[in-house]
Amino acid sequence: MEYQKLISARFLELNNVLTATEKVSREIIEIAALVMANAFVSGNKLLICGNGGSAADSQHFAAELLSSFTSGLNRKSLPAIALTTDTSVITAYSNDFEFDGVFERQINGLGKQGDVLCVISTSGKSRNCIRAAKTARTQGLKVIALTKANSDLSQLADYTVDVVSKNTQHIQECHILIIHIMVEIIENLISEKRL
Repeated sequence: MEYQKLISARFLELNNVLTATEKVSREIIEIAALVMANAFVSGNKLLICGNGGSAADSQHFAAELLSSFTSGLNRKSLPAIALTTDTSVITAYSNDFEFDGVFERQINGLGKQGDVLCVISTSGKSRNCIRAAKTARTQGLKVIALTKANSDLSQLADYTVDVVSKNTQHIQECHILIIHIMVEIIENLISEKRL
């Protein structure tokens, strides 16, 4: 069993990251979920963006909200759009202009005051995510960032969920747990009509 030590080490590392992240981000996770739930109840929407694995997380997040997360819960579909999915928009804008503005451009066309933008970035320094956050703020959207602690993106968001790690893989692993928790809170708030 050549890799047993490696496997145990990775589980232990992630457990330590999860514990540290819960301590610093528990309250802000709840607040961010409440901000999104309030936006939905008010007739607004959630826009989500990120690159690579975070692009996949954006799509996953939108799918849980549009479809349903909790098994057996019958609720209305919630308006969430992953800005990472329309290949025609992404390739047209990137080809004709630049990749750094690919999310910003979609926010220009789709975002309105009262909407929420969730930016997911393991590095917290992706230029297209930074520009998306800045544009969203100027258009009156609330900005939630899922990123690593003390990143450039952290400074631009209204609400930042910081993962206490510099390891990209562990940050991504924490992000998917945080997304699931936020969706569960949103569903509870909306289904129990607590807003």
